[in-house]
Amino acid sequence: MPSLNPAAFNSEIAILAGGLSSRMGRDKSRLSLGKRTLLGHVRSTAERLRLPIRIIGKDLVLRCGPLGGIYTALKTSRKQVILFLPCDTPFVSLVLLEKLLNSLKADDAGVFVATHKRVSFPFLLRRNCLSFVEKQLAKKRYSLQALAAALRAKKIPLSPDQEIDLFNVNTPQQWEIARQRWSAERVPV
Repeated sequence: MPSLNPAAFNSEIAILAGGLSSRMGRDKSRLSLGKRTLLGHVRSTAERLRLPIRIIGKDLVLRCGPLGGIYTALKTSRKQVILFLPCDTPFVSLVLLEKLLNSLKADDAGVFVATHKRVSFPFLLRRNCLSFVEKQLAKKRYSLQALAAALRAKKIPLSPDQEIDLFNVNTPQQWEIARQRWSAERVPV
């Protein structure tokens, strides 16, 4: 079992899969990459943390981007800390997830990874951040950037070689890049 921050033991993982996939034109969580779907790849990596996993497949608040899934997970969780993953990052690594979980301190409301000064998935939020998410929804401020700023969340900068973990599949062009990368990584050298 990975060595995790004790706070992780009152944690769960929420994989967000309730989006419209409008840029892709079809449900991206079900796209197959090798023998698994995109969702399957993310779940497989998350399972290695040995924390409870929930798939958030239907948002309680619709048409507000990932904030609807975040709200749904926080509203329905019984755990104190939630690790949020999107269903469309098939290359996310266990190392990155452990780094994120181990970075959470007692006074942190949330912890986000950051590249080029922008926050991104994956990230951690405490369940008591629900009121902040509700305020963001009421203001129609749906971006992760706005949420992280409202929370004054900690940001964990990633090195350029770690940024590949964050590659997400939103468009047919990105899907083709993911397929090419997957094939290249499977070719014996």
